[in-house]
Amino acid sequence: MLTIWGRLNSHNVKKVAWFAHELNIDHVRHDVGGAYGMDTPYLAKNPNALIPTIEDGDFILWESNAILRYLAAGYGGETYWPTDPASRARADKWMDWQFTYAAAQHRAFVNLIRTPVDQRDEASIARSAKNCAGKMALLDNALGISPWLSGDSFGIGDIPMGVYAHSWFTLAIERPTLPHVENWYARLRARPAYASQVMIPLT
Repeated sequence: MLTIWGRLNSHNVKKVAWFAHELNIDHVRHDVGGAYGMDTPYLAKNPNALIPTIEDGDFILWESNAILRYLAAGYGGETYWPTDPASRARADKWMDWQFTYAAAQHRAFVNLIRTPVDQRDEASIARSAKNCAGKMALLDNALGISPWLSGDSFGIGDIPMGVYAHSWFTLAIERPTLPHVENWYARLRARPAYASQVMIPLT
């Protein structure tokens, strides 16, 4: 059985938990990190003291996008891990691009979700929101060309940014109208695994 280590209110853990549900992998998840702490046995699995980590039999792996690729290759078949290198790369680039977006969103998220109201830096929130809007406009252009970040159908490339899309639409920030992103997000919300693993309160 696959074991996922990490608290579900982490963006990176959401990626892995969501994909495990999409693939119908028999698995168990344990809360680790944040308020749950990290004990010595966990740190022996992941000396970086970060989440998530998975155990698949005797195999231990950390780094969320590496885990997604491993699950796609091992459990996803051609649907999620196509043999054509170009098809894989098309999705793969959006997995790595997600880190560019995450950096833009970080200050807005920390201020609005994890900072007391009277201590928030409103200027920092505004700058972060503006940066997010620019990145999301780029995403909107891409989704105007193909319906999914992975191509013609939902795939691994949609997962990292799919998690961050929930934050984008949930945070109390100014957002431009981006019809292709909005349509994509609506289709993500219709997926049961996304609804159960990603669309939880931001904490």
